[in-house]
Amino acid sequence: MTDTILLITPDSRHSHYWQDLWRYRELFWQLAKRDISVRYKQTVIGAAWAIVRPLLTMLVFTVVFGRLAKLPSAGDVPYAILVFVGMLPWYLSSTALAAAADSMITGTSLIGKVYFPRLIIPIASMVVALVDFAISALLLAALMLWYQVLPDWRILMLPAFILLAILTAAGPGIWFASLSLKYRDFRFVVPFLVQLGLYVSPVGFSSNIVPEAWRWLYQLNPMVGVIDGFRWCLLGGAVPLNTNALLSSLAVTVVLLWLGLRRFRRTERFFADIA
Repeated sequence: MTDTILLITPDSRHSHYWQDLWRYRELFWQLAKRDISVRYKQTVIGAAWAIVRPLLTMLVFTVVFGRLAKLPSAGDVPYAILVFVGMLPWYLSSTALAAAADSMITGTSLIGKVYFPRLIIPIASMVVALVDFAISALLLAALMLWYQVLPDWRILMLPAFILLAILTAAGPGIWFASLSLKYRDFRFVVPFLVQLGLYVSPVGFSSNIVPEAWRWLYQLNPMVGVIDGFRWCLLGGAVPLNTNALLSSLAVTVVLLWLGLRRFRRTERFFADIA
C-alpha cells in the first residue's frame, strides 16, 4: 500500500487547487452523504417532502393560472403536466442554490481545522438537490402515465438540461456561500430571491404568453432556457426548442459561474479567520 504525501507549498493554492479537488473526492462524498442523511432528519414524513412540496405547488398553480386566469397550456398538454415539468428543474436549481449558499455556515466546524479545498463544501451540499429531483421525477413519470403524455426521442437530451440546471445554480450558490460566512444577512436574502425567482420564471405558465417586446429581458433569466428545455425534452414536441432562451441561459450561466468561482477563490484564504 502506497502512502500519499500532500506537500503544501506557498503557491499551491493556485497551481494545485483544481487537482486537490479531485484528490479530496472521498471527502466530497462523505460531506454529500452527511448532508443527505440530515436533510429530513427529525421530520415526520421524511423524504416524502420531496413529493408533497412540488405536488401542492402544482395544484395551486394549476388552479390559479390554469383555471382562474385561464392561461393557455402547450398544445394538448394538460396544464398540471405543464406546471409539474416546469417545477422539476426549478426545484432542482433553487434547492441546490439555497444549499450551497448556506453550506459554509453549516460547515464552519471544518473550515479552521485542516487544509482541503473549501470549494468542496458548497459543491457537496448541492448533491441533496439531485436526490429530491430523482424522487420528484418518479412522481412526474406517474402523472405522465396517468394523463397519457409520453415523451419521444427528445428525452435523450434531458441529462444535458439537468446539468445546465445544476450549473445555473452553482455560480450564484458559490458566490453567496463566500459572502454568507461574513455577512449572515444573506441567510435571509437568498430565500427571498428564490421566492421572487419562482414568479419571474415560466414555472406556472408557458413562455408563449410573454409579449414579444419583453422577450429579450425575460430570457436574461437563465431558468427560462432550462425550464423550456425540460418541456421540449419531456412533452413530446408540444413545446418547441427555444434556442434564443437556451443560448442566453448558457451565456448567463457561464458568466455567473465565473463570477462565483472568482469571488470564492479570492476570499477563501480568509475563511478560517472569519469562521
